[in-house]
Amino acid sequence: MNDFQADFWGYYIGAIALVGIACCVWLLLGQRKMKAAAAGPVTDTGHVWDGDLRELNNPLPRWWMWMYLLACVFALGYLLLYPGLGFFQGLLGYSGEQSLAAQQRQVAEQLRPLYARFETMPIPQIADDPQGRQIGQRLFLNNCAQCHGADARGSKGFPNLADRDWLYGSAPDTIAQTIAQGRHGVMPPFGGQLDGETIDDLSNYVLSLSGLAADPLRKERGRSAFRANCVACHGADGTGNKFVGAPNLTDRVWLYGSARSTIVETITKGRDNQMPAHEHLLTPDQIRLLAAYVWGLTKPEPQ
Repeated sequence: MNDFQADFWGYYIGAIALVGIACCVWLLLGQRKMKAAAAGPVTDTGHVWDGDLRELNNPLPRWWMWMYLLACVFALGYLLLYPGLGFFQGLLGYSGEQSLAAQQRQVAEQLRPLYARFETMPIPQIADDPQGRQIGQRLFLNNCAQCHGADARGSKGFPNLADRDWLYGSAPDTIAQTIAQGRHGVMPPFGGQLDGETIDDLSNYVLSLSGLAADPLRKERGRSAFRANCVACHGADGTGNKFVGAPNLTDRVWLYGSARSTIVETITKGRDNQMPAHEHLLTPDQIRLLAAYVWGLTKPEPQ
């Protein structure tokens, strides 16, 4: 869609709309002149079906012509009042974005009494409240299940929210911040810096960090490559860094899978993951209820 953001395309679409309406009017008026000039017997086109069903060249009925002319007038009026002519917003100043925002504000106002009892309640307490969990689950299904699944266990490239592995930490306020502001995690590509042999060595060392089978010789050679290129984010011991969202490489939780070919692909091409911000879609009360539900999926067991 980014290819169609230039100003040219807006004017191009507007010109097509106006030319289309003008052509319809010209065609209809042309048919009206033909009717006025018609005299004598009706012309036979020569097309015959079923033995005696003939096609005649009759002028357009007057009611039909006026119906379509009025439709063209309606179209011009619509394009004058509402957006439709490229970047012209219309005399009424209507905006789909503003209309949606107004509807969201209206719905939020209607739901305010439902959320009132949770306004001052801490997120862990909301997670223990049956009604709070139920509301949070519905918010999750409507806004998060498309990526993380209805069971919150994620899929390839989308984190599992039902385990105890967190890229940025599992504190309730951190989860609420993630929902509100989103996250953008970037693993830079190393294909232009490291040769194939070094990347193979490095992939074997990464496998060994989580106890998976790895070539012993390549693993040892990959250790130095890891120290030179990866410790800034993943730490010297490979346990990751929650401040930048760098994953822990010593457990067996893999966002894209633990196959060596997948690890090689990640090192070579990098990864670019983005969790969209929801602060413009959900109210602060809804974000807290949703955070409570997500936190409750893996909340610490009572001691």
